[in-house]
Amino acid sequence: MGSKVSSKMAAPVARVVQAIRPHTPLIKFPNRQGLPRPNAQEALKTLAVNLPQHNAPTSAAVSPQLSRPHAPLKPIPGTPDTLASIQLLPARYRRRPLTADEMDYIQRGGPE
Repeated sequence: MGSKVSSKMAAPVARVVQAIRPHTPLIKFPNRQGLPRPNAQEALKTLAVNLPQHNAPTSAAVSPQLSRPHAPLKPIPGTPDTLASIQLLPARYRRRPLTADEMDYIQRGGPE
């Protein structure tokens, strides 16, 4: 009953399918076939060499090129959070206050 398609139904469907244009992508990606692909192992080795070891014991024998002076932290540009800006937030955007049970759970480091 339901498996047969009448010829009256098939004709309009065929016209609709013919009227649909083929898909044309809206964005075009550059051709990267000629570029070398990065090797993950080489990148990890480079990072391991450039990063100082944090678990190594600190002593006066540390070479001067590894111990760089730290740059001062710069504030992130934008409007800083103030108490007034937090109080003006609608209730749905505010952080839910913690209950005493939740605070105890956090203080002991998880489940008992």
